[in-house]
Amino acid sequence: MNIINTLLEKIERSKELDFGTIFNESIELFKKTWLQGFLLQLFTIIIMLPLIIVLYIPLIGMVIAQQENGYNNPESFDAFFAGMSVLYILFVIVGIFVLGAISVALNAGFYRIMKKLDYNEQVVTSDFFYFIKVKYLSKTFILMLVTILIAVPAALLCYIPLIYAIVPLSYFALIFAFNPELSVGDIVKLSFKLGNKKWLISFGLIIVSSLLAQIVGFIMCFIGVLFTAAFVYHPTYLIYKKVIGFNDQTAIDEIGTTVE
Repeated sequence: MNIINTLLEKIERSKELDFGTIFNESIELFKKTWLQGFLLQLFTIIIMLPLIIVLYIPLIGMVIAQQENGYNNPESFDAFFAGMSVLYILFVIVGIFVLGAISVALNAGFYRIMKKLDYNEQVVTSDFFYFIKVKYLSKTFILMLVTILIAVPAALLCYIPLIYAIVPLSYFALIFAFNPELSVGDIVKLSFKLGNKKWLISFGLIIVSSLLAQIVGFIMCFIGVLFTAAFVYHPTYLIYKKVIGFNDQTAIDEIGTTVE
């Protein structure tokens, strides 16, 4: 039996998971990973910074021109967007895709770090960049493209399909992190299989963990969000661990992930 069929069978035969258990284990794991979660947010901001600068420099120039004219030219916005070259627009679109692919690679690297800390293994900062290599970036780019092709139409259909799609989409980077040898098609297939099988508990944990991360972050004078934002990745990691597991999992652990 090949690896994709083995993983699909594990998902199909997986036992029911307890919401409270996953949530409590997420908090315990977060105590080990909060610093790396902060670094993930920091690296993401640094990577996105060039695109933000490219996007805002023309807008800043327009605002300065408006100020010089006393804000008496309401047609300046129309002129600004009309004057944007096709090359500039293409550059921005390509930039979004490339930086999005790097962001997926960073998230996948964080999942590997999370696993190491979960198993009390040593981690180094370079682990974040494990997937920022030519052989992996092509997959992360395609995963980013697939995410957009799924999310945008889903959002246009009154957002209801997007609510469903949030769960399988949240497993893309996670499945890729621990199965980088799989094709993009297989990663998407496994993500939707796992997302469908564990949709309710996944959705509930994603919503609750996101709200908790935001609330705690705001209480910590807003900058605390940088420390708490990565908490949302922990429940999905633990669901993956309990349903699919890892290649180095013991036979006893395997028995625990299947229905008796």
